Amino acid sequence: MTTSSEPSGLILVTGASTGMGAATARELAARGYYVLAGVRRETDGLDIEGPNIRPVILDITRSEQIAAIADLIEADGRPLLAVINNAGIAVTAPVEVLPVEEWRRQFDVNVFGHIEVTQALLPALLKSHGRIVMIGSIAGRLAQPTYGPYSGSKFALEAVSDALRRELARDGVKVVVVEPSAVRTEMVGRGGVTAREQASGMTPDQERRYGGLIQAMLAQSEGYLRYGLDAAQAAKTIAIAATTPRPKTRYAVGRGAALLIALARILPDRALDRLLASALRPPRTQPDTQRTPTPGSSGVHTTKRETMS
Repeated sequence: MTTSSEPSGLILVTGASTGMGAATARELAARGYYVLAGVRRETDGLDIEGPNIRPVILDITRSEQIAAIADLIEADGRPLLAVINNAGIAVTAPVEVLPVEEWRRQFDVNVFGHIEVTQALLPALLKSHGRIVMIGSIAGRLAQPTYGPYSGSKFALEAVSDALRRELARDGVKVVVVEPSAVRTEMVGRGGVTAREQASGMTPDQERRYGGLIQAMLAQSEGYLRYGLDAAQAAKTIAIAATTPRPKTRYAVGRGAALLIALARILPDRALDRLLASALRPPRTQPDTQRTPTPGSSGVHTTKRETMS
């Protein structure tokens, strides 16, 4: 943590409009760092702007905005201490059901966008011996039914991070992955909305195969929104990953995250399949006052913005 009244270096946080990104920007600013908080719209910046936080327009799927951030950092003159690649979306649907265009959109944001940001800012990070923090997910270690698109993108991000860490080890740039589990963010709610939209277009055969599964996933998402870890708590771990002198290569965040990672590593595939199936059974019928959300209902509500990440 810096101790002077004037921050001596910069940290970029992408996807900082709400959720873990916004919480991380505030946590780092409170610790004395100067944060460039990437937002997609000027109105989003009004909520995050504050002492040591400067909102910057950054859609990580737009090359010209990434280039503008690189130019801004170079012109600033202060060292770039860390890049926190946090921006992301959650697209959840059965593999058979989701159109290929939606698969591409998922990977454009969750993988290719982070790669382009990292490539653009790597010269500054090499100069400062800075740090790259990738916000992965427990879903990057463990792929549940209907999470194929999201987990696929996060599995890919894990692989990219491993390769990058080994490539940069001799140059003094550390690469760290943070793997959240159930965190209360808007992306969980948005993932449920996407699932309902895709479910509405299923054929009768697909409805028979996946209808109950999607209901169970939506009920699970509602549980994340109710009982998941607060984004501010997750931000503390992200801040540690970005600033501690000797970081771990990975940090698990959220209730049960470390246990799930261990189970994914030690259990045989079939045993893990049974465990996940038992946790994702279609919900029983409940009274209307406590009805489990269905693909056509509004039972999963959008709160802030992000995902079980």
